[in-house]
Amino acid sequence: MKVVAINGSPRKDGNTAKLIGHVFSELEKEGIETEMIQLGGKPVRGCTACMKCWENKDKSCVIKNDMINECIEKMSEADGIIIGSPTYFADLNTETKALIDRSGFVSLANDVLFKRKVGAAVVAVRRAGAIHAFDSINHLFAINQMVIPGSSYWNLGIGLAPGEVESDEEGIQTMKNLGQNMAWLLKKIQE
Repeated sequence: MKVVAINGSPRKDGNTAKLIGHVFSELEKEGIETEMIQLGGKPVRGCTACMKCWENKDKSCVIKNDMINECIEKMSEADGIIIGSPTYFADLNTETKALIDRSGFVSLANDVLFKRKVGAAVVAVRRAGAIHAFDSINHLFAINQMVIPGSSYWNLGIGLAPGEVESDEEGIQTMKNLGQNMAWLLKKIQE
């Protein structure tokens, strides 16, 4: 089994990546392969509502000059998907939103590519607004008929400076619990 995480934060080794790393640690303990894809900070376009994905049905977005199609391919091949985002003005950032819109349309246009995969949102926040970002990611999972594991709290960690999230004990424990629950769910689905 494999879980792919898309890091929407432009800080490659920032708080979002650190939180995902704690989820990965638990998954890896259970023998589940993990892969992190760095999306944040890369030039990406939002969805243009051209509807070509519905015409072409080729499991890709017609926009080819950025890395969203690479993400869609990795997401399609994985058993589980983590989407991580920092919180920008009480929501996710633009790279993560572009991923959600474009991958979501491509999935739905191609017989729901992500159906019954396990999906988890991970959000880093300085102070407030993370719940809206968390919900935005989970909307992608729900509309694509994915299975969403719970944790001991919402999947967020608090910190501003890179690495500061490591001092959020409850946030770290939430990520560990998420990883354990995600591993359990993946194994149950495979049975």
